[in-house]
Amino acid sequence: MSSALSSSPTRNEFEQQPLIKLDSNENPFGPSPRALEAIENAVGMSNLYPDDDCRPLRLKLAAHHGLPPEQVLVTAGSTAMLALLCQTLLGPGLNAVTSERSFIVYSMAVHATGAQLIEAPMRDDTCDLGAILNAIDANTRIVFLANPNNPTGTMVTAEAVEWFIAQVPAHLVVVLDEAYYEFASHFAMLRRVNYSNSLDYVARGASVVVLRTFSKAHGLAGLRVGYGLGPSELLGYCSRMRNTYSVPSVAQAAAIEALEDTGYTAQVAESNALQARFLAGQLEAMGYRVAPTSANFLYCDTGEDAAGFAGRLREEGVAVRPLGAWGAPSCIRVTIGTREQNEIFARALRRVGVAHDRRGPAAMRFGG
Repeated sequence: MSSALSSSPTRNEFEQQPLIKLDSNENPFGPSPRALEAIENAVGMSNLYPDDDCRPLRLKLAAHHGLPPEQVLVTAGSTAMLALLCQTLLGPGLNAVTSERSFIVYSMAVHATGAQLIEAPMRDDTCDLGAILNAIDANTRIVFLANPNNPTGTMVTAEAVEWFIAQVPAHLVVVLDEAYYEFASHFAMLRRVNYSNSLDYVARGASVVVLRTFSKAHGLAGLRVGYGLGPSELLGYCSRMRNTYSVPSVAQAAAIEALEDTGYTAQVAESNALQARFLAGQLEAMGYRVAPTSANFLYCDTGEDAAGFAGRLREEGVAVRPLGAWGAPSCIRVTIGTREQNEIFARALRRVGVAHDRRGPAAMRFGG
């Protein structure tokens, strides 16, 4: 027995630990101290309804991104913005186009309007922009591009997106979903590639909506606050369909301070990149293949039924996401946690993983 295995916790020790949640792409460090202070201060005003227009936060976001306020719409998470866009632009007989194995909420939001979602095939676990273009037809009104993509974690470069947008018919709305923007920007800097010029399209009035969120790098997933940046006329239509008082005062106050606390967000992104390397190394050492990530999670092929694999990990105290619902029945998505959480995951992985080498189907999938 190796020293690593002999030092692993016993089954009883795992049972005494709380479940390590590596299944929902949450920030393991929580909100910044400034955001926490804002939350505490705002709670005392909970007897009052929130600002329905989210005006202080909207003005702060507009200044932060160098855009006029009418090109910013704050919503209860970026998923609410997705729903508003679909309600505004889609209906029976129309469709939206995206990549296969992408954000699962696209399907929910599109089908809720009676429209159809067309999913283009991927290439090397990355969104194939050419295939997405080929899937567009006369009934298409929206194109969704998650960059980085969830659940594969892969990204397309700014140059590729620029080429893509130039090919999309002008009457369509391209939704650039950048929920993992802060993580992707840091990875792009380390790899010396260009990640995103998305705000340039918004500034020049292109038919593009950029989605951002405070749920990931800023650690405010439980408060549900996100936003869209795009054409003022389109956002105006979306705004009219929002639920009244949909973004709580506590969430607005926390988001303002989280946006200001750039040092904290940078530390989160830096830790994420370091731990991504550690976590990928642990998986690869056991023969698993991992897609290169630009987000705060890893996409891994287990070489077996992912649901059963995830179930065994859960019995050892670690939750990961099996991806059968995304059309990847042998793959899991693992959130990049703290070093301690990642080490617990690695020990659990050694306990549940099988000994044989998975380089057959996994290597074929990831080009090994």
